[in-house]
Amino acid sequence: MRVVIVGATGNAGTALLRRLRNEPGVEVIGVARRLPEDGSPHAGLEWHSVDIGRDDAQARLTQIFAGVDAVVNLAWQIQPSHDARQLYRTNVLGSRTVFRAALRAGVGTLVQASSVGVYAPGPKWAYVKETWLRTGIPESSYSRHKALVERMLDEIESDHPTLRVVRLRPGLIFQRDAGTETGPLVPARLLRYGRVPVLPAHPGLRLQAVHADDLADAYLRVLRADVRGAFNIAAGPVLDPAALARAFHGVAVPVPGFALEGAAALSWLLRLQPVDRGWVRLALKAPLMCCDRAAEQLGWRPRTNAVSALHEAVAGLTERAGRAGQARRAGRPAGGPGWLSGVSRKV
Repeated sequence: MRVVIVGATGNAGTALLRRLRNEPGVEVIGVARRLPEDGSPHAGLEWHSVDIGRDDAQARLTQIFAGVDAVVNLAWQIQPSHDARQLYRTNVLGSRTVFRAALRAGVGTLVQASSVGVYAPGPKWAYVKETWLRTGIPESSYSRHKALVERMLDEIESDHPTLRVVRLRPGLIFQRDAGTETGPLVPARLLRYGRVPVLPAHPGLRLQAVHADDLADAYLRVLRADVRGAFNIAAGPVLDPAALARAFHGVAVPVPGFALEGAAALSWLLRLQPVDRGWVRLALKAPLMCCDRAAEQLGWRPRTNAVSALHEAVAGLTERAGRAGQARRAGRPAGGPGWLSGVSRKV
């Protein structure tokens, strides 16, 4: 089976490459805007440098996709959050380009990285299935874009019934080496000390997460199985303010939602941090997901619980923050902004 991973150098992409590289009978081709550096564990694979937002991307991708069995689209851009046009160009128009190239190349399976962000506001003390309304959280551009991309997939499924289309909808994605999904939660500058003294507590701040390696296992199971449709992917337990306070050795302090949103909006406008109001709104309103379908149809169960995955991500961020501080003291480039260096990466 020949598989192309678009966005293969991102958070989920690196984990999926690890999972597939030595998988018997699987040949992996990586696509990313920036190719891995020499010495990377994945540098020996077949790689293609493509910016999916460029006008020539569809023709180039069609050639790359020719003769492959499956395309897994993981490409997504979170930063620069102040450039809405660029985000739309990559996330929505770029995804459409990937889909059109897959259709032109005659690919048999298309797997899309979706998200809990595709869902309309939902419960925080119950769990929704994959049939929950998919209108997103209007205040979040990330959520709106995820919903738009899934609508494209709906049309593709209707017009091309022989194409197998699968969407995975994970929560936050954690791993030690790449923590881009952690950006909306905590700044790396604080994590160089391994703690955040005070964290906001709100009833709506109940989030789900999954370790990147467990997510990669779900992608492999989708590629191996004859399944279609959407799958929620998350591990327990739910990450609430108390769990986050324990993980970051801090104290949870009650804060009203309007204060959280206002603080994010103001500091974002002042360019003090890269997280806009929409991320806070998404965290407060996104529902909790039921993952029974993944267990029943894929046989998928996470090996790492959400708290352990979070601790692993925090340890990795702390190490990177410490290395950045050493580099600054030595007069060398720090390798990233004060927030996690991976959060602005485009794949």
